[in-house]
Amino acid sequence: MAKSDFSVVINGLIKENPTFVLLLGMCPTLGTTSSAINGMSMGLATAFVLICSNVVIAAIKGVIPDKVRIPSFIVIIATFVTVVQMIMEAYVPALYKTLGLYIPLIVVNCIILGRAEAFAAKNNVFRSMLDGIGIGLGFTCSLTVLGALREFLGTGSMFGVSIFPSVYGPLLFVLAPGAFLVLGYLLLLFNRLVLKK
Repeated sequence: MAKSDFSVVINGLIKENPTFVLLLGMCPTLGTTSSAINGMSMGLATAFVLICSNVVIAAIKGVIPDKVRIPSFIVIIATFVTVVQMIMEAYVPALYKTLGLYIPLIVVNCIILGRAEAFAAKNNVFRSMLDGIGIGLGFTCSLTVLGALREFLGTGSMFGVSIFPSVYGPLLFVLAPGAFLVLGYLLLLFNRLVLKK
């Protein structure tokens, strides 16, 4: 892998992090991160769809007419979302039930369609796969960190393991206002510590 290829992955993790830099995908970011496992699962499901759709779009971009480019991208994305949905429903039904409506909504996640249009439609299959990996990992890491902090602050546990008694945790952090508060502070920290360099 060339240095420029490696920078595509790092770009998705840091410089073009979907959550902390581009502020994309806020609906699942705020809606599914009440716990670390939920955030990580949503991130991994989105990353899978992102990687697969990027690869397919990069492979067939030359045969898709311009007039139906976006609808074609949506059909490709919807196909992989259906695969993820069926796998989750079959193998992790409790998690599937918890994430609920957010799984089918991956189809219209602006991160995936944006990367299809901005990157996969203009690059080769390998670089498009690396872009999907970078952006997918960036999204997964940010959702996992946000979920872990909200779970820790709200219930005193992390990944379901109790760290201190939940009596001391303010439930505000598990609820919707807590998502905005924690995300705001994480945005501040990320931009101060990571992007400042």
